[in-house]
Parts: sequence; C-alpha cells; structure tokens
Amino acid sequence: MKYDLIIDSRPSEVVIALLRDGLLIELHKEKHDNNFSVGDIYLGKVRKTVPGLNASFVNVGYEKDGFLHYLDLGPQFKSFKKFTRRAVDKKLNTASLKNFKKEVNLEKDGKINDALKGGDLVLAQISKEPISTKGPRLSTEISLAGRYMVLMPFSDRVSISQKIDSAEEKSRLKKLIRSIKPHGFGVIVRTVAQGKKVAELDRDLKNLYKKWQGISKKLKDAQPNTRIHGELNKSSVILRDLLSAKFNSLHVNNSELQNELKEYLSIIAPDQEKIVKLHKKETPIFQEFNVTKQIKGAFGKNVTMKKGVYLVIEHTEALHVIDVNSGKKVDS
Repeated sequence: MKYDLIIDSRPSEVVIALLRDGLLIELHKEKHDNNFSVGDIYLGKVRKTVPGLNASFVNVGYEKDGFLHYLDLGPQFKSFKKFTRRAVDKKLNTASLKNFKKEVNLEKDGKINDALKGGDLVLAQISKEPISTKGPRLSTEISLAGRYMVLMPFSDRVSISQKIDSAEEKSRLKKLIRSIKPHGFGVIVRTVAQGKKVAELDRDLKNLYKKWQGISKKLKDAQPNTRIHGELNKSSVILRDLLSAKFNSLHVNNSELQNELKEYLSIIAPDQEKIVKLHKKETPIFQEFNVTKQIKGAFGKNVTMKKGVYLVIEHTEALHVIDVNSGKKVDS
C-alpha cells in the first residue's frame, strides 16, 4: 500500500486529503486563523468553578470560556500549578525539573473547589476545539507529542505502545528511553519507534524538551489568556503521526506551505524531504488527483456501492434516512 497526501491551500482554509492507493481515506480541514487547535497550550485564568458540574470555566482568550472538568486536571495538577505560578512570578531560572520539588498527586475523586478557585492561573491545553456556541475543552495534563514519543512533564513513567508485540523490543525501548530521558519527565513511546536507533529517538526527545524549554521561558512574560505554545499545523500533524516508508508523495499547491513541510521533514525525517512536491499545473490540485470526485461521492446524497447497489442518504431535523436500492440489475 502506498500513501499520498494532497494539500489544497485555499484563501480561508487548508483542505488535506489522505489517499491510500489512490482512494480517499481521510479528509481534514483547517482554518488559516485557527488559534485554538487541539494541542495548543494557553495560560488561562479561572473565571468560576461550578461544583454541580465538578468543573471550572477558564478564560483562554476565546469568545467563550474553556471547560475544564476535574477529571481533566490530571494527577500531576498540583505540580503543574506550582510550576506555572513560580514561572509567572519569575522565580524559576530553568526548565529542568531535576531539582523541582513535586507536589503530591491529585485525588481521583476530589472536588473542583478543592483544586481551583476564581482568579487562579492554569497552564491549559486544548483537548477539543470550540464548536458552535461552546468554548474549547481543556486539560491541564500537559503533553508534547513528537514523531516517536510523547513527553509528559512531572511524570517518571515510561510506557510503550501496546501495538508493539515483541517483548524484546518493548524491553529495549524502555531501557533506552529511561537512559536518555530528562529527570522528572515521563514518556509514552509510540508504535513508529519500533526498530529505531538511539540517535533518532534521542533527536526526537531533544526536540520535545526544547519545546518545554520554550514554554517555560514564555511563561515568565506571559499575560493571562494568551497562547504559550502552538501545535503544528494539521498537515504537519498528519505527517508526524502517519509518516512511514509507505508514504509515496506529498503534493501541495502553495510554495510557502511546501517550504514549511520540507523544513519540518528535515527535523523528523531528513531522508524523506524529497517526497514534498509543488503542484504547478493549472488544473486544480484535487481534480488532478481525483479527490474532488471522491469527495462528492462520499458526501453526496447518493452513495454508489458494488454491483450497482446505491444508498440514498437524507437528513431531516429528527433523523437520518438511508434508503438502500438494488440498482438496475437484481440477481434472481
């Protein structure tokens, strides 16, 4: 199987199509002005707590307050809160957690009023983007995702993806990561780390730690309700999560975005920079790679199936109606 990523950069948004052997299997859209993407980290200010919901509403600069449930505070919440307060007060000289005295873990079945009050500052990460009349869903269990691993501040645990079957490989990765990870950080090792050499894993880990250093530095001069760390654009996230030897090509119709993606690939997979290609033809990029037709087929009212069968899908206010038609030919 071969994978191709087709990226259509439009005036107001970027539309990303993932093809497997030419067939559309994923479609993503991202607004150019999307400042509240999943993974973004903000210095939020608690507006109020709601005991009945066991949650708080946090101002992160969006028109609607973010929603932070007690269960999304994370076990290391007290340490994060202490670190954030000290960083904002300029009482931290380093991003290292080696000499940072961690607080006890948060109780699993506690109450929001015992953890937060109005006016508190929290380092909050977007876990679900805002939709309709709702603000973003937040989490204070901060994580930084890389190509091969996820870095978890204030946790010493090293976890290996369950999709790695080999016990020997799991043991190798666990020992390796424990030997190179910074003190005071936990790591979740992703499936794509299987078989990778120490140099590749160490490079990814250092890139993640560099992000943590940037967050710590920015906190010192940050104002409440501002973004501290921005997640990668959607195209880069897909590359990070899916990139493998099976990736055949990446076509994009915008030279600026092409350069961004090549720069990102030079960090996570230097040997695959060459897969990024600029679409220069007059034919629209989605039309060139037969994406437009597949989108219409997938999202249209009529969906064609095998052997002449087709579905008619109609949406009403109360329900969805699906009519199955056998088509012109019916076997006797």
